Amino acid sequence: MNRNGNTYTFIYASVMVIIVAAILSFTAMSLKPLQKRNIEVEKKKNILTSININASTAEAEKIYDQTITNSYVVNSKGELVEGNAFTIDLKKEHAKALDERIMPVFEANLGEQGTKYVIPLRGTGLWGPIWGYVALNSDLNTIFGATFDHQGETPGLGAEIVTPAFQEVFKGKELFDNNGKFVSLVVAKAGEVAPAQHKVDAISGGTITSKGLQQMLYDDLSGYVEFFNKKKTE
Repeated sequence: MNRNGNTYTFIYASVMVIIVAAILSFTAMSLKPLQKRNIEVEKKKNILTSININASTAEAEKIYDQTITNSYVVNSKGELVEGNAFTIDLKKEHAKALDERIMPVFEANLGEQGTKYVIPLRGTGLWGPIWGYVALNSDLNTIFGATFDHQGETPGLGAEIVTPAFQEVFKGKELFDNNGKFVSLVVAKAGEVAPAQHKVDAISGGTITSKGLQQMLYDDLSGYVEFFNKKKTE
């Protein structure tokens, strides 16, 4: 075969494409279990962060297993339903009507500090999805801790939701008013008035992300109101 001919060039290129595609496919398949495990470990670290435990990657699974003593799934009526709390895809659940959703709950035993209830959240910022976890005290009203993350918010602006300084101000805030009505929190921009127990300051220059986070808190936590109320009476 003439190595300078078009036929040879076409065959050579085709063979190389097939070989490279096979190598990439094999590599991707080989790494998939490791990628899945890394995602699981990262999720466990985030849940622990919401209850104020900063665990390394190496320690996260052990501490998670020791601390998260229970997990289950509820519906909007506050009823326990079948499902694996850890593997629920919030993006898929958000596509459903509220009365069709299933929602995860994680219980953490912190010894003398009591039981904390961790609720996963997912919403929309300025440039893409934002998400996080809020941990509530046993009164199912007061925030014990919170952690948030994002896919593509602006560095120095909306991306500040990941900073400990921003997340710290959520501690001690309340979701229900004095009459027992769910009001969630206001992530307030300059000049915006709200009761102190329901208010945190928005990120300077990151108003859209801040308001997206406020909406995320209201939309996701409101689905748990019946569950919260039932737990309070137990």
